[in-house]
Amino acid sequence: MTLLQADVLIVGAGPAGATAALNLAGRHRVLLVDRLAAPLARIGESLPPAAARLLRDMDLLDAFLRQGHAPYHGNRAWWNGAWTEHHFLSDPDGHGWHLARGTFDLSLRDEARRRGAALLAPASVDTITPEYDGWRVRLQTRHGPCDAAARIVIDATGRGARLARRIGARRQRGDRLISVWQYGRDLAPSQRGFAHIEACEDGWWYSAPLPGQRRVLALHTDADLLAKTGLRDAGWLEAAARRLPATRELLEQQGYAADTPAMATPAHTASLDAGAGPGWFAVGDAALSFDPLSSQGIFNALYTGLAAAEAADRTLRGEPQACQHYNGELAAIGAAYERHLAYCYGQETRWPSAPFWRRRVPARLSSR
Repeated sequence: MTLLQADVLIVGAGPAGATAALNLAGRHRVLLVDRLAAPLARIGESLPPAAARLLRDMDLLDAFLRQGHAPYHGNRAWWNGAWTEHHFLSDPDGHGWHLARGTFDLSLRDEARRRGAALLAPASVDTITPEYDGWRVRLQTRHGPCDAAARIVIDATGRGARLARRIGARRQRGDRLISVWQYGRDLAPSQRGFAHIEACEDGWWYSAPLPGQRRVLALHTDADLLAKTGLRDAGWLEAAARRLPATRELLEQQGYAADTPAMATPAHTASLDAGAGPGWFAVGDAALSFDPLSSQGIFNALYTGLAAAEAADRTLRGEPQACQHYNGELAAIGAAYERHLAYCYGQETRWPSAPFWRRRVPARLSSR
């Protein structure tokens, strides 16, 4: 049986895994594994202005700017019965971006390969076993099983954190949030560049422009609150959105018309009890999964991918404490995220007894 030798084996070639790979390639032997031959369509994500500094530090910014992502100038939210707006006009990094996710994800994969990482896709992990000074991993590929030996493994498998949990890490889930979303045509230019958010009794709605006169529309709610017939009705999501005053006005202004079926994606907050240990690291959603209200998911993928690459490099150079430093970074990020999320949800007070809001701000009821 073939034995693949690597210094670092990265499982998951999404933004976090590919970012780790492209930062380690050239200095170490990197094997990047993904269960998909090419990225799938995903809900449109955004990058805040600060992402420009990360992309520049990784020598990715110029290529990124040529990819045609849509400018992201700020947020407009109908929250607690009033409009709130946040603009990036005064941000020293300029505007952010609404991403064409397929283009973005594929570009990171390609850059990792260009810098010297080996990509094996489609392939999946069958077993992982600790060995002296590393790991032995059995992979299932289209050509059959093969083994890989690596000194370090990086889990970039997303919210499931499948590799870290096999190693012994425990996943802690904070809620049951899901995102139900679809794409459509966006024919008018009036609201381009701004994300739209509207709170409702069972959650909140999101819509944003995408490249190529496209728009994403999404409902965020808890899985047990979603109408069981909703996803079986092709027009349910758009019809429900048009019953809300602010979102209906936006869709009418934009000439929006859905042209894909609605899809559901997990969107819950979650974390590992430890995001790294001897010989392994978790990155992106595998390490910390964010509620999309934070608008930090892809930024976190880039940041943790880079941070884990730096920690893995230090580990390979004989600094075993690097994983503790990385865990400290994750803890600080998680604490700041929890404070910010609690503040944002706490600003909406119209439905204090509704299950969705009661679960997120329980102290509001108990203090009365």
